[in-house]
Amino acid sequence: MRSSESTHSRPERPVPLAVLLVGDDDPRRCTGRRLVRWGLARELRATSRRNPRAILLDPYAVSPLSPADAPRARSAGVVAVDCSWNRLSGGHARGVPPPAPGSPGSARRLPLLLAGNPQHYGRVGELNTAEALAAALYVLGEPGAAARLLEGFAGGLAFLALNRERLDRYARAGSPDELVAEERALFSR
Repeated sequence: MRSSESTHSRPERPVPLAVLLVGDDDPRRCTGRRLVRWGLARELRATSRRNPRAILLDPYAVSPLSPADAPRARSAGVVAVDCSWNRLSGGHARGVPPPAPGSPGSARRLPLLLAGNPQHYGRVGELNTAEALAAALYVLGEPGAAARLLEGFAGGLAFLALNRERLDRYARAGSPDELVAEERALFSR
């Protein structure tokens, strides 16, 4: 591979990942804890200081994460909240305050995807933390990093195979509006 080709296949700076651990999941099945333990994400607690410019993945946010968010993600990072789907209430995980309106950080929802994990296989949007962060990396232009993140998780690479067309189309969207149009096209079939 020529050196000019390698600069196009790899982003100039990897996206820093953080996991806000709420602690209400079974520790043996908690993908967020494993990402932290394996050194793939930084651990946050509800009382931790997080970069206020970081993108917070929030399934109830209005705006989807899109390739347009890549510069902010590379400079400030992406934060996923690791909590049980059964304990989401009022649009946010219990004990985790939503970002303040007008704060420099951004809450973004992931585009529509199917879960590949054994607990929620095939369900729209019910991703585990590892899948959520991998999807974010893929949409932000880092498909290789997304695949590496999912290695070692049951259903991890199945998640990518199951969503390959969707992820590719989302990653090519030029704006959040184009991404929403792709979602509608993909899920109205």
